Amino acid sequence: MATEPRVSGNNTKPLVPLFPRAADCVYTSCYCEENVWKLCQDVATKHASELPYCYVVFISNNNRSVPLWRQREGKSDDKVIVWDYHAILIYAPDERAVVYDLESALPFPTFFWKYATETFRSDEALRPEYHRRFRLVPAALFLQNFASNRNHMKRKDGTWIKTPPEYPPISTPTCQNNLDKFIDMEPGTGLGTVLNLKQLVNQFYRPNINQTSSPASEFSEAEAASN
Repeated sequence: MATEPRVSGNNTKPLVPLFPRAADCVYTSCYCEENVWKLCQDVATKHASELPYCYVVFISNNNRSVPLWRQREGKSDDKVIVWDYHAILIYAPDERAVVYDLESALPFPTFFWKYATETFRSDEALRPEYHRRFRLVPAALFLQNFASNRNHMKRKDGTWIKTPPEYPPISTPTCQNNLDKFIDMEPGTGLGTVLNLKQLVNQFYRPNINQTSSPASEFSEAEAASN
């Protein structure tokens, strides 16, 4: 399902800086799925040639209880929080892959291996009901098909649990709400592919690629070269 990397072997070309700063991105707390949709929209508008190398990842499980570390909403020293679901953007133009997560306390972006190590850690130390599953969806497909009427953020009396974004709800010509289909982690259903943690790591981590440098430093090199 994944797009083939555009190059192989030694990478000398810096990664494209899809988003200069997290502060410049459209963001609403606790609306991760819409934040990611807006990121995809931004890529489609400003870096259309890179969209085929972008993937949206929904993280959840059948219990809708997934622990993630290094999240800004986390209260402990390691900033762990149990979400019902979460969504991130992965940009993988070649053997390298970076993660854009507007809820993360890590740099924006962070190389996939560092992000996975610090945010997902391992399922082996968790009880089975907390094991994470990942729905991997090409960004272009997500842009075309995602819809949310935001009802999941309303109480029974109609008041908001969390203040919604100022822009109108995202919809398609044929659908007003399909968020649950992206959160559902039943294999063989919905758009994209459902993976476990090991499969996700195998998809995006290439151990022979140097991922110790900061993506931000690569972006700085790219900007300097273009000036």
